[in-house]
Amino acid sequence: MGIKNRLIIMSFLQFFVWGAWLITIGNYWFGTKNWEGTQFGLVFGTMGIASLFMPTLTGIIADRWINAEKLYGFLHIIYAVVLFGIAQVTTPDNFIYVMFAAMCCYMPTIALSNSISYTSLKLNNKNIVKDFPPIRVWGTIGFIAAMWITNLSGSKATEYQFYIAGVGALILGIYAFTLPKCEPQRLTKEDASLVETLGLEAFKLFGNYKMALFFVFSMFLGGALQLTNAYGDVFLDEFKHFPKYADSFVIQYSTIIMSISQVSETLFILAIPFFLRRFGIKQVMLISMLAWVLRFGLFAFGDPVGGLWMIIMSCIVYGMAFDFFNISGSLFVESNTDSKIRSSAQGLFMMMTNGVGAVLGSLTSGWAIDRFFTKSFNNTTELAGFLQTDTTNSRMLEFVKAQGNTVSTDGIFTNPILMKDWHTIWLSFAAYALVIAIAFAILFKHKHDPKEIENLSH
Repeated sequence: MGIKNRLIIMSFLQFFVWGAWLITIGNYWFGTKNWEGTQFGLVFGTMGIASLFMPTLTGIIADRWINAEKLYGFLHIIYAVVLFGIAQVTTPDNFIYVMFAAMCCYMPTIALSNSISYTSLKLNNKNIVKDFPPIRVWGTIGFIAAMWITNLSGSKATEYQFYIAGVGALILGIYAFTLPKCEPQRLTKEDASLVETLGLEAFKLFGNYKMALFFVFSMFLGGALQLTNAYGDVFLDEFKHFPKYADSFVIQYSTIIMSISQVSETLFILAIPFFLRRFGIKQVMLISMLAWVLRFGLFAFGDPVGGLWMIIMSCIVYGMAFDFFNISGSLFVESNTDSKIRSSAQGLFMMMTNGVGAVLGSLTSGWAIDRFFTKSFNNTTELAGFLQTDTTNSRMLEFVKAQGNTVSTDGIFTNPILMKDWHTIWLSFAAYALVIAIAFAILFKHKHDPKEIENLSH
């Protein structure tokens, strides 16, 4: 088998083992376990916390002592074991701890998979700029395939989503040992300072106003990146409680609908070179921020029947929102930092978006949804008004009973029923993204230079 096909298999499985549960875990948390939203924010926060230190730590290990492909394999095998353990957890606190262990294993493998691909392509005299993107696209395809399998197998609200991911991770972990050897490069000097060893030199970029501002906006936008991953599928799934939407296609196949976002992502990658040459890095990043406003705004007004087109458009817009900022931001770092600290600067960019930003976004959104956007209903009249039905609707009464409630003769519940006000939630997220976009347009100064883009393409 050729090296490209071998790396395609790795890329496919790399994101398959994430996509099997990332979009559907909200259904398991809220729909099956009925755990609270503040703690759910911590689940996604574990990804950010793990991203703060694990990629750096594993990078040092791979640079000095262990072949990258072996370390990659070990991490995925451990990740598989932890995933099997997650399915057995019965309390939210323990779930968060175990998920943190899983993320400590998984998050560094994203960078390691890129490193293995680059090294393997170089060893086989391949052109990285030309040959790597088609390989990486298969990662998104793997993510989509996992989402579809989870949905079609009826696992989106059960612990079986973790078994699907675990089996994939175990296969990938074993497969990794068959990949080309990526021996330690030992580029770090033996007498290097602790700051140099840990790649902390890039932090001096905060002394530059323009770079510091860029990283701050990266952090704020990073908070938005996790919102639809965390809440998108559960938002669509909760339409099943509305009797008039209960039998719609969207309810049954919510995860497949959400996968349109990943399909869009693969297509917008192809459009980035044109937009960069035409508008420049700042404008492309600004377009991304406005796309996030559209993403959230369309969700706010969408529904599974008359507003289905808005849900689909929101998923299409996601590709622009996600790709344009991540790739243009990476290129901005590439063109505005010294070559000696460029790799560390890229790591800092990822840390601010997937680390600090993701943690703050996850925790804040979970708290805000519980505190401000969760409605409490005490009787059939209130609940029927919210669910847009009548007080005697059989589906609504079945839902009430499924929540462990009984209804008195005057329509009073034994316990309050809590429902999320998704319309207001998405509007609030859209307002957040709009404020970021306006502030970025005013404060961030960067003149478009076509030569900057041309230099990056070579």
